[in-house]
Amino acid sequence: MQPTSGTEIEAKPYRVLICDDQPDVLEALRLLLKGQGWQAVTADSPKSLLDTVRGGGFDLILTDLNYTRDTTSGQEGMDLLASLEAQGNAVPVVVMTAWGNVDLAVEAMRRGACDFVQKPWDNNRLLATIRKQAEPGRRRKSELEIAANVQQKLFPRKLRRLESLDYAGHCMPAREVGGDYYDFLEMPDSTIGFVLGDVSGKGIPAALLMANLQACFRSQAPHALQRPAEVLATVNRHFFDSTAAERFATLVFASYDDRTRKIRYVNCAHCPPMLLRANGELELLDSTATMLGAFRSWTCAEAETELCTGDTLLLYSDGVTEAGADSGDEFGEERLIHALRVNQVQPAEALVQAIIDDVNEFSGGARSDDVTVVALRGL
Repeated sequence: MQPTSGTEIEAKPYRVLICDDQPDVLEALRLLLKGQGWQAVTADSPKSLLDTVRGGGFDLILTDLNYTRDTTSGQEGMDLLASLEAQGNAVPVVVMTAWGNVDLAVEAMRRGACDFVQKPWDNNRLLATIRKQAEPGRRRKSELEIAANVQQKLFPRKLRRLESLDYAGHCMPAREVGGDYYDFLEMPDSTIGFVLGDVSGKGIPAALLMANLQACFRSQAPHALQRPAEVLATVNRHFFDSTAAERFATLVFASYDDRTRKIRYVNCAHCPPMLLRANGELELLDSTATMLGAFRSWTCAEAETELCTGDTLLLYSDGVTEAGADSGDEFGEERLIHALRVNQVQPAEALVQAIIDDVNEFSGGARSDDVTVVALRGL
């Protein structure tokens, strides 16, 4: 792949989200950007900006620091920067402030803004600032798109056929790349391994740790994977030695025997998988160990269950149940259980997609955390 030149990046018009509570300011900025062939989307309040930016596709955010509540302190602007960070915003933010209020602009940059302009602005200087801050963002976005493509290829693509099991999984990162991990691992004879994990953090750091975690499992000999407790002890030691102290992973690792229908598993402080029996009874596979990578000294216990004909086992990340939390209401376990019951007779792939669709609809497509679902159905 040839490197992308700055000319090629700028060939596509910039898309800028502008926020100010004064209509004449919004209109003046819109016309200025239109004259450059750029697209301006306007918002008249911090709340409107937060709602609009969730739709994505912006190269830059240009926002005032002072709004109607208080026109001098910039507190609403600071609160807005904090909210953008909480949403996982990766779009560069340029703030606007009055002449002589440089201290406020500097504080805004400490809180996540990449640059500032002063009102009344100089047109040429403002356009140069937008171009300067948006271009690197486009390059980063292009690199992230490549990274996202690579990460998606780390997930399993070809599934081994089993007589008694139908299984599928899917991961939707909150950003271009994420820290959720699922895999189906080849084992000897009629056994298959499956794993779903959630690395602490978001974005590129979490994605790198996710790749590290996958390598830990994929580097194990197939026969060794049949001993979950031993494998996880090795993984924990490697993860602890190669990551920062605040980094860890919650995870479920299990093996399924196609002949006996037995599942041996270890749950490392992860969301309890839901086992919905054919008769409608629901069981939760609770934790049998602490999280991975947090402690050098680590032990775990294995547990066992059986997946009979018509039973469904659902593994998921906390991005499923916590979807929508930013707006004050979570998708939650009850909605997940309902979705599982409603779609219980569906093939595994359709069941996974139905739950992903329900989460997306509930959250309005806005995600602050990765969403990962794996389903196993007894045939």
